[in-house]
Amino acid sequence: MKVFHLSAECYPVAKVGGLADVVGALPKYQNQMGLQAAVCMPYYERKFVQENEFEVVFEASSLLGTQRFYFEILKEKTNILGFELFLVKIPGLLDRENVYSYPDETEQFIAYQIAFLDWINWSQQSPDLIHCHDHHSGLVPFLLEHSRLYHRLAQTPTILTIHNGQYHGAFSWAKLGLLPEIDLSKTGLLDWNGGINPLASAVKCCWKYTTVSPTYLEELTYQSNGLEYLFYLERAKGTGIINGIDTDIWNPKTDTMIPENFAIRTLAAGKQKNKAALCEKFNLSPDKPLISFIGRLVVEKGADLLPAAIRGSILAHPGGVNFVILGAGDVKTQDALLALHAEFPEQCNVFIGYDEVLAHLVYAGSDFLLMPSRVEPCGLNQLYALRYGTVPIVRTTGGLKDTVIDFGDEGGYGIRFVQASVADILHAVGRAVSLYETTPHLQLLRKRMMALDFSWDRSAKEYVNLYESLKPII
Repeated sequence: MKVFHLSAECYPVAKVGGLADVVGALPKYQNQMGLQAAVCMPYYERKFVQENEFEVVFEASSLLGTQRFYFEILKEKTNILGFELFLVKIPGLLDRENVYSYPDETEQFIAYQIAFLDWINWSQQSPDLIHCHDHHSGLVPFLLEHSRLYHRLAQTPTILTIHNGQYHGAFSWAKLGLLPEIDLSKTGLLDWNGGINPLASAVKCCWKYTTVSPTYLEELTYQSNGLEYLFYLERAKGTGIINGIDTDIWNPKTDTMIPENFAIRTLAAGKQKNKAALCEKFNLSPDKPLISFIGRLVVEKGADLLPAAIRGSILAHPGGVNFVILGAGDVKTQDALLALHAEFPEQCNVFIGYDEVLAHLVYAGSDFLLMPSRVEPCGLNQLYALRYGTVPIVRTTGGLKDTVIDFGDEGGYGIRFVQASVADILHAVGRAVSLYETTPHLQLLRKRMMALDFSWDRSAKEYVNLYESLKPII
Protein backbone atom coordinates (compact mmCIF):
# COMPACT_ATOMS: atom_id res chain seq x y z
CA MET A 1 0.00 0.00 0.00
CA LYS A 2 1.44 3.35 -1.08
CA VAL A 3 0.57 6.23 1.26
CA PHE A 4 1.41 9.93 0.99
CA HIS A 5 1.41 11.97 4.20
CA LEU A 6 0.77 15.69 3.59
CA SER A 7 1.90 18.04 6.34
CA ALA A 8 3.23 21.55 6.92
CA GLU A 9 5.72 20.17 9.45
CA CYS A 10 7.97 17.13 9.79
CA TYR A 11 10.77 16.60 12.30
CA PRO A 12 13.66 17.20 11.80
CA VAL A 13 13.01 19.14 8.57
CA ALA A 14 10.82 21.82 10.14
CA LYS A 15 9.23 21.74 13.58
CA VAL A 16 6.91 24.12 15.37
CA GLY A 17 4.94 21.67 17.52
CA GLY A 18 3.86 18.08 18.00
CA LEU A 19 2.60 17.79 14.41
CA ALA A 20 6.22 17.60 13.27
CA ASP A 21 7.05 14.81 15.71
CA VAL A 22 4.11 12.71 14.52
CA VAL A 23 4.78 13.14 10.80
CA GLY A 24 8.49 12.54 11.35
CA ALA A 25 7.84 9.18 13.04
CA LEU A 26 4.58 7.59 11.85
CA PRO A 27 5.68 6.97 8.21
CA LYS A 28 8.94 5.39 9.39
CA TYR A 29 7.12 2.90 11.57
CA GLN A 30 4.55 2.23 8.84
CA ASN A 31 7.35 1.37 6.43
CA GLN A 32 8.76 -1.05 8.97
CA MET A 33 5.35 -2.72 8.93
CA GLY A 34 5.47 -3.20 5.16
CA LEU A 35 3.74 -0.09 3.83
CA GLN A 36 5.28 2.29 1.33
CA ALA A 37 4.76 5.55 3.23
CA ALA A 38 6.16 8.88 2.09
CA VAL A 39 5.91 12.52 3.23
CA CYS A 40 5.32 15.50 0.95
CA MET A 41 5.65 18.89 2.62
CA PRO A 42 6.47 22.51 1.70
CA TYR A 43 10.08 23.50 1.17
CA TYR A 44 11.70 25.61 3.91
CA GLU A 45 15.18 27.10 3.75
CA ARG A 46 16.37 25.40 6.92
CA LYS A 47 19.32 23.50 8.33
CA PHE A 48 18.08 20.03 7.32
CA VAL A 49 17.66 21.06 3.69
CA GLN A 50 21.06 22.72 3.64
CA GLU A 51 22.85 19.72 5.13
CA ASN A 52 21.26 16.94 3.04
CA GLU A 53 21.19 16.12 -0.65
CA PHE A 54 18.07 16.55 -2.76
CA GLU A 55 17.28 15.90 -6.40
CA VAL A 56 14.56 17.42 -8.56
CA VAL A 57 12.17 14.62 -9.55
CA PHE A 58 9.48 16.77 -11.15
CA GLU A 59 9.04 20.35 -12.29
CA ALA A 60 6.11 22.13 -13.89
CA SER A 61 3.93 25.21 -13.64
CA SER A 62 0.37 25.71 -12.51
CA LEU A 63 -2.10 28.47 -11.77
CA LEU A 64 -2.94 30.20 -8.50
CA GLY A 65 -5.93 32.17 -9.66
CA THR A 66 -4.71 34.10 -12.68
CA GLN A 67 -1.07 33.98 -11.62
CA ARG A 68 1.15 31.24 -13.01
CA PHE A 69 3.65 29.74 -10.59
CA TYR A 70 6.51 27.36 -11.17
CA PHE A 71 7.26 24.54 -8.80
CA GLU A 72 9.74 21.75 -8.24
CA ILE A 73 9.32 18.49 -6.36
CA LEU A 74 12.58 17.70 -4.57
CA LYS A 75 13.35 14.26 -3.15
CA GLU A 76 15.84 13.59 -0.36
CA LYS A 77 18.31 11.14 -1.90
CA THR A 78 19.15 8.71 0.91
CA ASN A 79 15.85 8.18 2.78
CA ILE A 80 17.76 9.18 5.91
CA LEU A 81 14.50 9.58 7.85
CA GLY A 82 13.30 6.06 7.15
CA PHE A 83 10.85 7.13 4.46
CA GLU A 84 10.78 9.00 1.16
CA LEU A 85 10.70 12.75 1.75
CA PHE A 86 9.46 15.11 -0.96
CA LEU A 87 9.49 18.92 -0.78
CA VAL A 88 7.35 21.32 -2.80
CA LYS A 89 9.49 24.31 -3.73
CA ILE A 90 7.84 27.39 -5.25
CA PRO A 91 10.14 30.40 -5.86
CA GLY A 92 8.86 33.44 -3.99
CA LEU A 93 6.22 31.47 -2.11
CA LEU A 94 7.56 28.22 -0.67
CA ASP A 95 11.27 28.90 -0.35
CA ARG A 96 11.42 30.78 2.97
CA GLU A 97 12.71 29.92 6.42
CA ASN A 98 9.64 30.03 8.67
CA VAL A 99 6.70 27.62 8.59
CA TYR A 100 3.90 30.01 9.53
CA SER A 101 2.86 33.65 10.01
CA TYR A 102 3.47 35.07 6.54
CA PRO A 103 0.78 37.47 5.22
CA ASP A 104 0.27 35.26 2.16
CA GLU A 105 -0.03 32.03 4.17
CA THR A 106 -3.35 31.17 2.50
CA GLU A 107 -1.72 31.40 -0.92
CA GLN A 108 1.25 29.35 0.28
CA PHE A 109 -0.81 26.38 1.39
CA ILE A 110 -3.24 26.47 -1.54
CA ALA A 111 -0.29 26.46 -3.95
CA TYR A 112 1.34 23.61 -1.98
CA GLN A 113 -1.77 21.46 -2.35
CA ILE A 114 -2.20 22.28 -6.05
CA ALA A 115 1.45 21.45 -6.75
CA PHE A 116 1.20 18.12 -4.95
CA LEU A 117 -1.97 17.12 -6.81
CA ASP A 118 -0.58 18.24 -10.18
CA TRP A 119 2.59 16.24 -9.53
CA ILE A 120 0.91 12.93 -8.70
CA ASN A 121 -1.63 13.46 -11.45
CA TRP A 122 0.72 14.42 -14.29
CA SER A 123 3.47 12.00 -13.31
CA GLN A 124 0.95 9.14 -13.21
CA GLN A 125 1.64 8.39 -9.57
CA SER A 126 -1.14 6.29 -8.10
CA PRO A 127 -1.13 6.36 -4.29
CA ASP A 128 -3.44 3.91 -2.59
CA LEU A 129 -4.26 6.51 0.06
CA ILE A 130 -3.56 10.16 0.88
CA HIS A 131 -3.22 11.01 4.57
CA CYS A 132 -3.77 14.73 5.26
CA HIS A 133 -2.63 16.37 8.50
CA ASP A 134 -4.51 19.44 9.78
CA HIS A 135 -5.94 22.25 7.68
CA HIS A 136 -2.78 22.90 5.66
CA SER A 137 -3.73 20.02 3.35
CA GLY A 138 -7.46 20.18 4.08
CA LEU A 139 -8.56 21.14 0.55
CA VAL A 140 -7.11 17.96 -0.99
CA PRO A 141 -10.11 15.69 -0.26
CA PHE A 142 -12.47 18.24 -1.85
CA LEU A 143 -10.28 18.87 -4.90
CA LEU A 144 -9.84 15.18 -5.59
CA GLU A 145 -13.58 14.66 -5.84
CA HIS A 146 -14.82 17.95 -7.24
CA SER A 147 -12.18 19.26 -9.64
CA ARG A 148 -12.18 17.71 -13.09
CA LEU A 149 -8.43 18.33 -13.27
CA TYR A 150 -7.92 15.43 -10.87
CA HIS A 151 -10.62 13.10 -12.15
CA ARG A 152 -8.08 10.28 -12.51
CA LEU A 153 -7.45 10.39 -8.74
CA ALA A 154 -11.05 10.95 -7.63
CA GLN A 155 -11.43 7.50 -6.05
CA THR A 156 -8.25 7.75 -4.00
CA PRO A 157 -9.19 7.33 -0.31
CA THR A 158 -8.34 10.25 1.96
CA ILE A 159 -7.82 10.29 5.71
CA LEU A 160 -7.55 13.46 7.77
CA THR A 161 -5.76 13.58 11.12
CA ILE A 162 -6.68 16.52 13.33
CA HIS A 163 -3.77 17.47 15.55
CA ASN A 164 -5.34 20.73 16.71
CA GLY A 165 -8.95 21.61 15.91
CA GLN A 166 -8.54 25.21 17.06
CA TYR A 167 -6.87 26.18 13.78
CA HIS A 168 -8.94 25.99 10.59
CA GLY A 169 -7.03 27.96 7.96
CA ALA A 170 -10.26 29.78 7.03
CA PHE A 171 -10.28 32.52 4.39
CA SER A 172 -12.71 34.72 2.52
CA TRP A 173 -14.86 33.67 -0.44
CA ALA A 174 -13.11 36.48 -2.30
CA LYS A 175 -10.20 34.04 -2.69
CA LEU A 176 -12.27 31.25 -4.23
CA GLY A 177 -10.61 32.08 -7.55
CA LEU A 178 -7.28 30.84 -6.18
CA LEU A 179 -8.56 27.28 -6.35
CA PRO A 180 -8.33 25.19 -9.51
CA GLU A 181 -11.43 24.70 -11.64
CA ILE A 182 -14.08 23.08 -9.43
CA ASP A 183 -17.72 22.00 -9.61
CA LEU A 184 -19.40 25.19 -8.37
CA SER A 185 -22.48 23.24 -7.33
CA LYS A 186 -20.35 21.68 -4.58
CA THR A 187 -19.09 24.88 -2.94
CA GLY A 188 -21.21 24.14 0.13
CA LEU A 189 -18.58 21.53 0.99
CA LEU A 190 -16.05 24.35 1.34
CA ASP A 191 -18.24 26.63 3.42
CA TRP A 192 -18.46 27.13 7.15
CA ASN A 193 -19.78 30.23 8.85
CA GLY A 194 -19.70 32.32 5.68
CA GLY A 195 -16.15 31.57 4.57
CA ILE A 196 -14.00 28.88 3.02
CA ASN A 197 -12.84 26.64 5.84
CA PRO A 198 -10.23 24.02 4.83
CA LEU A 199 -10.53 22.02 8.05
CA ALA A 200 -14.33 21.89 7.84
CA SER A 201 -14.11 20.94 4.17
CA ALA A 202 -11.70 18.12 4.96
CA VAL A 203 -13.98 16.76 7.68
CA LYS A 204 -16.90 16.79 5.23
CA CYS A 205 -15.03 15.29 2.28
CA CYS A 206 -12.46 12.86 3.70
CA TRP A 207 -13.32 9.18 3.86
CA LYS A 208 -12.37 8.97 7.54
CA TYR A 209 -10.84 11.34 10.06
CA THR A 210 -8.82 10.67 13.17
CA THR A 211 -7.95 12.66 16.24
CA VAL A 212 -4.79 12.17 18.24
CA SER A 213 -6.61 10.76 21.26
CA PRO A 214 -10.03 9.22 21.95
CA THR A 215 -10.95 11.91 24.50
CA TYR A 216 -10.11 14.68 22.01
CA LEU A 217 -12.51 13.10 19.52
CA GLU A 218 -15.32 13.81 21.99
CA GLU A 219 -13.98 17.21 23.04
CA LEU A 220 -14.16 18.49 19.46
CA THR A 221 -17.97 18.27 19.63
CA TYR A 222 -17.98 20.98 22.29
CA GLN A 223 -14.60 22.72 21.93
CA SER A 224 -13.36 23.25 18.37
CA ASN A 225 -13.46 27.01 17.75
CA GLY A 226 -16.80 27.02 15.93
CA LEU A 227 -16.86 23.57 14.33
CA GLU A 228 -18.59 21.84 17.23
CA TYR A 229 -21.83 21.08 15.35
CA LEU A 230 -19.91 19.76 12.33
CA PHE A 231 -17.96 17.32 14.49
CA TYR A 232 -21.21 16.25 16.11
CA LEU A 233 -22.76 15.57 12.69
CA GLU A 234 -19.71 13.75 11.33
CA ARG A 235 -18.75 11.87 14.49
CA ALA A 236 -19.41 8.46 12.90
CA LYS A 237 -16.45 9.07 10.56
CA GLY A 238 -14.07 9.75 13.44
CA THR A 239 -11.61 7.55 15.32
CA GLY A 240 -9.32 8.50 18.18
CA ILE A 241 -5.79 7.09 17.97
CA ILE A 242 -3.23 8.04 20.61
CA ASN A 243 0.02 9.35 19.20
CA GLY A 244 3.15 7.35 19.77
CA ILE A 245 6.71 8.48 20.35
CA ASP A 246 9.80 7.58 18.37
CA THR A 247 11.55 5.23 20.78
CA ASP A 248 14.72 5.34 18.69
CA ILE A 249 15.10 9.05 19.46
CA TRP A 250 13.49 9.08 22.90
CA ASN A 251 15.36 6.28 24.65
CA PRO A 252 17.21 6.96 27.93
CA LYS A 253 19.41 3.89 27.32
CA THR A 254 20.87 5.28 24.07
CA ASP A 255 20.10 9.02 24.09
CA THR A 256 23.27 10.87 23.05
CA MET A 257 21.83 14.20 24.21
CA ILE A 258 21.93 13.38 27.93
CA PRO A 259 25.05 13.05 30.10
CA GLU A 260 24.11 9.71 31.69
CA ASN A 261 22.22 6.89 29.98
CA PHE A 262 20.01 4.70 32.12
CA ALA A 263 17.40 1.96 32.07
CA ILE A 264 14.87 0.67 34.60
CA ARG A 265 17.59 -1.30 36.38
CA THR A 266 19.85 1.76 36.72
CA LEU A 267 17.01 4.27 37.09
CA ALA A 268 17.85 5.81 40.47
CA ALA A 269 21.52 6.51 39.75
CA GLY A 270 20.89 7.59 36.15
CA LYS A 271 18.14 10.03 37.04
CA GLN A 272 20.22 11.56 39.82
CA LYS A 273 23.26 12.16 37.58
CA ASN A 274 21.11 13.83 34.92
CA LYS A 275 19.36 15.88 37.58
CA ALA A 276 22.73 17.01 38.91
CA ALA A 277 23.76 18.14 35.42
CA LEU A 278 20.47 19.95 34.86
CA CYS A 279 20.60 21.68 38.23
CA GLU A 280 24.21 22.72 37.68
CA LYS A 281 23.21 24.31 34.38
CA PHE A 282 20.41 26.29 36.05
CA ASN A 283 22.11 26.96 39.41
CA LEU A 284 19.60 24.94 41.41
CA SER A 285 20.02 22.43 44.22
CA PRO A 286 19.76 18.75 43.14
CA ASP A 287 18.55 17.82 46.63
CA LYS A 288 15.08 19.35 46.18
CA PRO A 289 12.16 18.14 44.03
CA LEU A 290 12.50 19.60 40.53
CA ILE A 291 9.36 20.44 38.53
CA SER A 292 9.73 21.49 34.89
CA PHE A 293 7.59 22.90 32.10
CA ILE A 294 8.44 22.53 28.41
CA GLY A 295 6.30 24.13 25.73
CA ARG A 296 4.84 27.20 24.14
CA LEU A 297 4.04 29.94 26.65
CA VAL A 298 0.47 30.41 25.45
CA VAL A 299 -3.00 30.33 27.00
CA GLU A 300 -3.79 27.03 25.29
CA LYS A 301 -1.00 25.39 27.30
CA GLY A 302 -2.08 27.08 30.55
CA ALA A 303 1.21 28.98 30.59
CA ASP A 304 -0.45 32.16 31.85
CA LEU A 305 -1.10 30.28 35.12
CA LEU A 306 2.55 29.42 35.67
CA PRO A 307 3.86 32.64 37.28
CA ALA A 308 1.23 32.70 40.03
CA ALA A 309 1.33 28.92 40.51
CA ILE A 310 5.12 28.79 40.76
CA ARG A 311 5.28 31.74 43.13
CA GLY A 312 2.54 30.22 45.30
CA SER A 313 4.28 26.84 45.34
CA ILE A 314 7.64 28.32 46.34
CA LEU A 315 6.01 30.27 49.16
CA ALA A 316 4.02 27.22 50.29
CA HIS A 317 7.16 25.07 50.37
CA PRO A 318 9.95 27.42 51.50
CA GLY A 319 13.23 26.12 50.14
CA GLY A 320 11.57 22.85 49.27
CA VAL A 321 10.78 22.87 45.54
CA ASN A 322 12.55 24.03 42.37
CA PHE A 323 11.21 24.95 38.92
CA VAL A 324 12.70 25.03 35.41
CA ILE A 325 10.82 26.57 32.48
CA LEU A 326 11.80 25.94 28.86
CA GLY A 327 9.65 27.74 26.31
CA ALA A 328 8.67 30.93 24.53
CA GLY A 329 5.49 32.71 23.56
CA ASP A 330 3.42 35.41 25.21
CA VAL A 331 5.71 38.29 26.12
CA LYS A 332 3.87 39.13 29.37
CA THR A 333 4.19 35.52 30.54
CA GLN A 334 7.86 35.47 29.61
CA ASP A 335 8.48 38.70 31.56
CA ALA A 336 6.58 37.41 34.59
CA LEU A 337 8.62 34.20 34.62
CA LEU A 338 11.89 36.10 34.29
CA ALA A 339 10.79 38.30 37.19
CA LEU A 340 10.21 35.14 39.25
CA HIS A 341 13.75 34.03 38.50
CA ALA A 342 15.01 37.40 39.73
CA GLU A 343 12.90 37.07 42.89
CA PHE A 344 13.72 33.41 43.61
CA PRO A 345 17.05 32.73 41.80
CA GLU A 346 17.78 29.64 43.86
CA GLN A 347 14.41 27.99 43.20
CA CYS A 348 13.30 29.06 39.72
CA ASN A 349 15.11 29.41 36.43
CA VAL A 350 13.90 30.11 32.90
CA PHE A 351 15.17 29.46 29.38
CA ILE A 352 13.28 31.56 26.83
CA GLY A 353 13.27 29.72 23.52
CA TYR A 354 13.55 26.07 22.57
CA ASP A 355 16.62 23.85 22.49
CA GLU A 356 16.24 20.16 21.53
CA VAL A 357 19.32 19.02 23.45
CA LEU A 358 18.27 20.93 26.54
CA ALA A 359 14.76 19.46 26.28
CA HIS A 360 16.19 15.92 26.45
CA LEU A 361 18.17 16.86 29.56
CA VAL A 362 15.05 18.38 31.17
CA TYR A 363 13.07 15.18 30.60
CA ALA A 364 15.91 13.04 31.91
CA GLY A 365 16.83 15.20 34.90
CA SER A 366 13.49 16.45 36.23
CA ASP A 367 11.46 14.75 38.91
CA PHE A 368 8.13 16.05 37.61
CA LEU A 369 6.80 17.60 34.39
CA LEU A 370 3.94 20.10 34.71
CA MET A 371 1.32 20.35 31.93
CA PRO A 372 -1.62 22.61 32.98
CA SER A 373 -3.08 22.65 29.45
CA ARG A 374 -6.50 24.07 28.69
CA VAL A 375 -6.43 22.20 25.37
CA GLU A 376 -4.20 19.19 24.68
CA PRO A 377 -5.38 17.02 21.76
CA CYS A 378 -2.82 14.35 22.62
CA GLY A 379 0.35 15.75 24.07
CA LEU A 380 3.75 14.18 23.53
CA ASN A 381 5.61 15.81 26.41
CA GLN A 382 3.96 13.57 28.99
CA LEU A 383 4.91 10.51 26.91
CA TYR A 384 8.53 11.63 26.74
CA ALA A 385 8.45 12.24 30.49
CA LEU A 386 7.10 8.74 31.16
CA ARG A 387 9.82 7.25 29.00
CA TYR A 388 12.48 8.99 31.14
CA GLY A 389 10.91 8.19 34.53
CA THR A 390 9.68 11.74 35.12
CA VAL A 391 6.27 11.92 36.79
CA PRO A 392 3.77 13.95 34.70
CA ILE A 393 1.55 16.46 36.52
CA VAL A 394 -1.30 17.05 34.06
CA ARG A 395 -4.71 18.57 33.76
CA THR A 396 -7.43 16.03 32.97
CA THR A 397 -8.10 16.90 29.33
CA GLY A 398 -7.66 15.37 25.86
CA GLY A 399 -4.77 12.99 25.47
CA LEU A 400 -3.47 13.80 28.95
CA LYS A 401 -6.56 12.09 30.34
CA ASP A 402 -6.02 9.10 28.06
CA THR A 403 -2.34 8.56 28.84
CA VAL A 404 -1.85 9.50 32.50
CA ILE A 405 -3.47 7.57 35.36
CA ASP A 406 -3.33 9.27 38.76
CA PHE A 407 -1.07 7.46 41.20
CA GLY A 408 -3.96 7.41 43.69
CA ASP A 409 -5.87 5.07 41.37
CA GLU A 410 -5.17 1.40 40.74
CA GLY A 411 -2.19 0.98 38.46
CA GLY A 412 -1.59 4.74 38.46
CA TYR A 413 1.72 6.52 38.01
CA GLY A 414 1.08 10.24 37.43
CA ILE A 415 -0.64 13.23 39.03
CA ARG A 416 -3.85 14.64 37.55
CA PHE A 417 -5.95 17.70 38.41
CA VAL A 418 -9.29 18.87 37.05
CA GLN A 419 -9.38 22.65 36.61
CA ALA A 420 -6.95 24.86 34.71
CA SER A 421 -6.51 27.07 37.76
CA VAL A 422 -3.76 28.22 40.08
CA ALA A 423 -5.49 26.55 43.03
CA ASP A 424 -5.56 23.14 41.32
CA ILE A 425 -1.92 23.46 40.27
CA LEU A 426 -0.90 24.37 43.82
CA HIS A 427 -2.68 21.30 45.15
CA ALA A 428 -1.05 19.07 42.52
CA VAL A 429 2.40 20.46 43.32
CA GLY A 430 1.76 19.77 46.99
CA ARG A 431 1.01 16.13 46.13
CA ALA A 432 4.19 15.99 44.07
CA VAL A 433 6.32 17.29 46.95
CA SER A 434 4.76 14.73 49.31
CA LEU A 435 5.39 11.96 46.77
CA TYR A 436 9.02 13.04 46.41
CA GLU A 437 9.48 12.65 50.14
CA THR A 438 8.38 8.98 49.97
CA THR A 439 11.35 7.79 47.94
CA PRO A 440 10.48 4.06 47.70
CA HIS A 441 6.98 4.85 46.38
CA LEU A 442 8.38 7.36 43.87
CA GLN A 443 10.93 4.83 42.57
CA LEU A 444 8.18 2.23 42.16
CA LEU A 445 6.10 4.66 40.10
CA ARG A 446 9.10 5.58 37.97
CA LYS A 447 9.75 1.93 37.12
CA ARG A 448 6.06 1.47 36.30
CA MET A 449 6.14 4.48 33.96
CA MET A 450 9.25 3.39 32.12
CA ALA A 451 7.72 -0.05 31.45
CA LEU A 452 4.73 1.47 29.62
CA ASP A 453 4.50 1.11 25.83
CA PHE A 454 3.66 4.35 24.04
CA SER A 455 5.77 3.51 21.00
CA TRP A 456 4.67 4.12 17.43
CA ASP A 457 4.56 0.36 16.88
CA ARG A 458 1.19 0.23 18.60
CA SER A 459 -0.22 3.44 17.14
CA ALA A 460 1.06 2.79 13.62
CA LYS A 461 -0.74 -0.56 13.62
CA GLU A 462 -4.00 1.20 14.46
CA TYR A 463 -3.54 3.51 11.48
CA VAL A 464 -2.76 0.57 9.20
CA ASN A 465 -5.91 -1.18 10.41
CA LEU A 466 -7.88 1.96 9.56
CA TYR A 467 -6.32 2.07 6.09
CA GLU A 468 -7.18 -1.58 5.55
CA SER A 469 -10.79 -0.94 6.58
CA LEU A 470 -11.21 1.31 3.55
CA LYS A 471 -10.33 -1.43 1.07
CA PRO A 472 -13.90 -2.81 0.74
CA ILE A 473 -15.07 0.75 -0.03
CA ILE A 474 -12.63 1.24 -2.88
